[in-house]
Amino acid sequence: MSEKTEIRAFPLGSIRLTDPYCVNALEKETEYLKAFDSERVLAGFRKNAGIATDAEPYGGWEKHLIGGHAMGHYFSALAQACVNPGVPDADRRLLHKKLSDIIDELAKCQLPDGFLWAGRVKDPENVEIQFDLVEQGRGNENIIEVAWVPWYTMHKILSGLIDSYSVAGIDRALEIAKKLGDWVCAHTESWDSKTRDTVLNTEYGGMNDVMYELYAVTGEDRYADAAHAFDEEKLFADILTNRHNLLTGRHANTTIPKVIGMLRRYQVCNGKKINGKHPYTVEASGYLEVAKIFWDNVIGHHTYHTGGNSEWEHFREDDSLDAKRTNCNCETCNVYNMLKLTKGLFEVTGEKKYADYLENAFFNHILASQNPETGMTTYFQSMATGYFKVFSSPWDDFWCCTGSGMENFTKLGDSAMFCSDGSVTVTEYLSCELISDSVKLTLDSSAACDRVSVKVSCAEPFTLRLRIPDWSDGTVKIHKNGEKAAFECEGGFACLDVSSGDALEVEFSAMLKVMPLCDNVNAVALRYGPWLLAAKLGTEDMEIGRTGVHVAIPAKSTSDGILRPGCTAATLCADPEKYIKKVGELEFELCGLRFVPYREISERYGIYWVIED
Repeated sequence: MSEKTEIRAFPLGSIRLTDPYCVNALEKETEYLKAFDSERVLAGFRKNAGIATDAEPYGGWEKHLIGGHAMGHYFSALAQACVNPGVPDADRRLLHKKLSDIIDELAKCQLPDGFLWAGRVKDPENVEIQFDLVEQGRGNENIIEVAWVPWYTMHKILSGLIDSYSVAGIDRALEIAKKLGDWVCAHTESWDSKTRDTVLNTEYGGMNDVMYELYAVTGEDRYADAAHAFDEEKLFADILTNRHNLLTGRHANTTIPKVIGMLRRYQVCNGKKINGKHPYTVEASGYLEVAKIFWDNVIGHHTYHTGGNSEWEHFREDDSLDAKRTNCNCETCNVYNMLKLTKGLFEVTGEKKYADYLENAFFNHILASQNPETGMTTYFQSMATGYFKVFSSPWDDFWCCTGSGMENFTKLGDSAMFCSDGSVTVTEYLSCELISDSVKLTLDSSAACDRVSVKVSCAEPFTLRLRIPDWSDGTVKIHKNGEKAAFECEGGFACLDVSSGDALEVEFSAMLKVMPLCDNVNAVALRYGPWLLAAKLGTEDMEIGRTGVHVAIPAKSTSDGILRPGCTAATLCADPEKYIKKVGELEFELCGLRFVPYREISERYGIYWVIED
């Protein structure tokens, strides 16, 4: 499929996941969103606007200088929940009213110049001071008292407002977003090259991404100009070199959103006249190429089998995954952002490798990031053996990953199916329903996703494109209406024509795989079908420590991470079924340990094991 292919995800309101695990995940997230006190959501905004309030902002990071960042995510999550067909109608109506009421109150908090802010400020007469300090080069000087990352928070607030309009249909949210966007434009227009470089040297989230989105929604050129002010050409020129250790030492969740913004520029500006000119016309060798090279680098050199990356929030040396397994790997925000980047790249290119990652990272990091009993979510996910997941608290943390976590579980299924002229592409095989204007598909999948029943209802015949999973041996069997069906394989997708009333039975070959790490062939993980497996190691002594700004982490491990199955790692990789016993549909045993899908584990666990014979 060429880069000119028009492929796009179905709108969120078109897909309902019926997989029981995902149904529970959405229910937990919905209850959490309903429990927020709107007065506390608005408290920081009101205080900074000089509006009296008895309410206090929520705790953790929301009481710090970047207060409002999680609330921006909250607006996006509410908007997504309002249209998600897996949320009961009554709750959707309740959440829509909740969001609409908050937006109405936010409009009262917006200052005459468009500024809107919830973070803690020392001087009520200068609520914009953090932005001034960043321009003066004092960003990160003292993140508790001086300036933290205000542009990062501004991205979240703007994004939440735009989602409230474009997803939930609240017109006033766009009015607020445009005024706030005008404030951003005024700032960027005032920068000289030195000031711009100074600002871009501090984490600014996806300001380019969100301003390009504001341009896409409004068609107003000034927002594209402001977005371009946040495009970091020095970084993108560096990425184009594609050199060894390109990303070493970079803060991962600072870098990924910048590249998302560049891809968004390609998607919404390419070939268009901005201010009567063509400065935004970019070819595949430009910003799209930057996004593709960056993605290949992150996936090829920095990504664990969960789909996660980083250690202590940073990219380390290329191919140092085993060497950097600690209690602070795989920040969940990174995966949230890599999924956004990957989804965009798949829509632009249609290449199967992006669909493979969409499934893997969603199944094995995002679904694993939520406690299925409490609905709370992770910041880090340790790749060192013997640690455990630490989850946020409802009202006293509000880490960055708390905010992105709200969105993760209100947009379940957002990359499950895509459409183009005359075709529907299925990329993930969890049980779900697609209901669009012209097509209804019902998928009923086995636990291992290796057997899928598909029922079709449609106005006109179309081509169904089924991703051939990377976790299978490539064998596909399809029966249509009880008869063996002919199909074509194109670019890693099995393609066949279907009509209304057709019933398909699709079989893939789920295999047990033993997968080594690139820098240590003796350090291996297990996978069955799409599911990464981990050993359950109990709940003993789950002591919690702290790092960074009040981020909770597991304090110590209870395992040396070594297994002795009586063979070498190479032998185990070559013939896993000889040594690993299947004891349930998704349950396996090795060396007396019970391995189950990683998403299901909230206690101590082991994904990677060093094999000694």
